[in-house]
Amino acid sequence: MSIFKKFVNKILNQQESDDSANVVKLGDQLKYADLDYKFAQLFTHSGGFFNYCSDEAEALQTLNQIVKIEEIKNVFCWDEDLKNFLDVINTPYTTELDLLNDAAFITCEYLIAFDGRIMLSHNNILHYHSSRLPDKIILMANVSQIVTNLTDAMMKVKRRGTLKNLTSISGNNSKLDTENKDNTKLFLLLLED
Repeated sequence: MSIFKKFVNKILNQQESDDSANVVKLGDQLKYADLDYKFAQLFTHSGGFFNYCSDEAEALQTLNQIVKIEEIKNVFCWDEDLKNFLDVINTPYTTELDLLNDAAFITCEYLIAFDGRIMLSHNNILHYHSSRLPDKIILMANVSQIVTNLTDAMMKVKRRGTLKNLTSISGNNSKLDTENKDNTKLFLLLLED
């Protein structure tokens, strides 16, 4: 291996370990913060777009802005409640994932404060793998879905007993995902319960 390749590999490995160290460092700095604040900080640090909404009217307004700014034309959405939001803002959607979908509008199971990740299941994305989702993903969740860490999330999943195909996603700057697409935009609309 040439000296240049060794140097480049060393730099790349250093950047990845710096990114991981930064997430850990930020997590340590926020260990006594409220869970919602900690989640929001780590989610945005990973490249996600965080939107706090005090009610459904504000969530609808924010969704409409995202659709317009991102020039979204066709959305994958199978959740009945979320389809109502899309109907109000006149945005076409399909209930099956399609190549024409330029965004997905979904719910999630849990928001993990430890690292800013979002847990999904078949309830949210049907039988599709998260890597097949469009490059723009809009999630709607409630503050009550924030959990401390993956262990807490898994304990809640185990109690429910009906969830399958569990996975998690994070923003496009995260080094935690193995199949992370660099151009994915992850928008979260977080509603008060």
